[in-house]
Amino acid sequence: MLTDDVVPPAAQAGVRRRTFLAGAAGTAAVAVALPREAVAAPAEVGGETYVVQWRRPRQTILGLGYEIQSDSIGSGNNGLPDATTSVPHDLVESERDRLYDEMLRAGGQRGFRFCRLAMGLYLRGLTPDKKNVIGRWPEQLDELATMIRRSKTEGLMVEYWSPAPAWKSTGSYVRGTLNSGDQPFLSEFADALVQDVRYLKQHGLPVSWWGLQNEPGITPNYSGCDYSPDLYYNAFRTAASRIRSTFPEVRIHANSLGGQHGVGCDRIRADRGALALVDGWTFHHIGWDTNYELQHDLQVDNEHRPVFNNEFEYLSWNTARTPWYTVNTAQSVMNWMTFQDSPTWVWLHALKPTYNAEAVGYSLGFWRPWDEDDFSHFPDLPKGHWTWNPMNWNGVAGFLRHLPWDSVRVEVDEPSIDGDHRVMAWLAPGGTRSFAVTNRTATPFTYTVAVGDNTAFTGSRYAHDTNALSIGAKTGPQLSIAVPPYAIEFWTEESSR
Repeated sequence: MLTDDVVPPAAQAGVRRRTFLAGAAGTAAVAVALPREAVAAPAEVGGETYVVQWRRPRQTILGLGYEIQSDSIGSGNNGLPDATTSVPHDLVESERDRLYDEMLRAGGQRGFRFCRLAMGLYLRGLTPDKKNVIGRWPEQLDELATMIRRSKTEGLMVEYWSPAPAWKSTGSYVRGTLNSGDQPFLSEFADALVQDVRYLKQHGLPVSWWGLQNEPGITPNYSGCDYSPDLYYNAFRTAASRIRSTFPEVRIHANSLGGQHGVGCDRIRADRGALALVDGWTFHHIGWDTNYELQHDLQVDNEHRPVFNNEFEYLSWNTARTPWYTVNTAQSVMNWMTFQDSPTWVWLHALKPTYNAEAVGYSLGFWRPWDEDDFSHFPDLPKGHWTWNPMNWNGVAGFLRHLPWDSVRVEVDEPSIDGDHRVMAWLAPGGTRSFAVTNRTATPFTYTVAVGDNTAFTGSRYAHDTNALSIGAKTGPQLSIAVPPYAIEFWTEESSR
């Protein structure tokens, strides 16, 4: 795995890639790859014109996802404490409401579309026979169901960090592998995974996506399960077919680390029956410099399935570079969608506890648990309350507010491809036109954006220390947009055409 802030080779942007138009589970429409016009040489700052092609649609963007820490984990991801430290459980009622309204809905009718639920980690109670995952305390499922309902999240992205211990060689959520790869065992195992989904749905938790295993082949100091390529393929084929036949509305992804080239996925791609169960290939480019997604075609061998990143956070960070991280996060969303035709993108955690060492890089906000008595940090934050982590939140908030569910991305003709200056445009379901631009440098940058007519667009700016700053209106057909250092701007037409 690459480390944070990797800088890959020069970009290769000469071909428009295939695109996925998201519809019902298991369906895709693929556009033929077309040659791009000759790429112009880099020009002086402000000397290029970006032409938005509103009538050249690409993929449908479903919306963004988040993960929720709904049970405890040790600081630095070290172990599984008995404490019930979690959200929404720890929050007082008014703070739960504020989380749902201000963060998960981003202050509007809709914000995040999906909630990633870590089975065997952040939901890790057990049935008496230890074959099924359930809530660990009586009200846990009701708390999650209320969160999903109140935040207007569509549904869960259910994925296993570890299956229940009865199926594992260690008899534990931690480390180990499956007890067997024989078909009778895998068939019984698949039935248990179906029951886990049924249990969630019976408790008011809709399920939108399902995955067999988070990061197969990696076994950390908390919940994990090691899969060889053959075991992953056989378990996926058996379990995913059972999930598909029982819950045909649920989308299925693989392999939650390396996508279509990850553990076992070469065999899935070679098996038309197994491939038919895949609705998307999932990657973990955790905290990477987003030039990588710009410079590498991650759709190779995708078999006409979309690719997307279903976990993004920072494993390490330098507070002196905070402004860069905020824009890099926004560009991760934009580069996956612009250069990889992704239908969604997932941030790791809504909130992390104030005393967890990884919280700064992992969270959109912090909450103070009831057993946290060190007020030398966040001195004004009471127990059971939460606050923002602007470095991360300000990098995703604009997409929640300005990129409605099921928007359609459109092409933008760029005279040259610049990793520090990203542009992406889309049409909302009602036809409203919007675009976003970024500046990931310490130097101001002026865009000239051709929007095609005299419509007025209003702007909103985001940065590590700025959230939803109104920056007025500009009228086409060409907009001159001066973006300050380390800033993200969203421009939306003032009324539908």
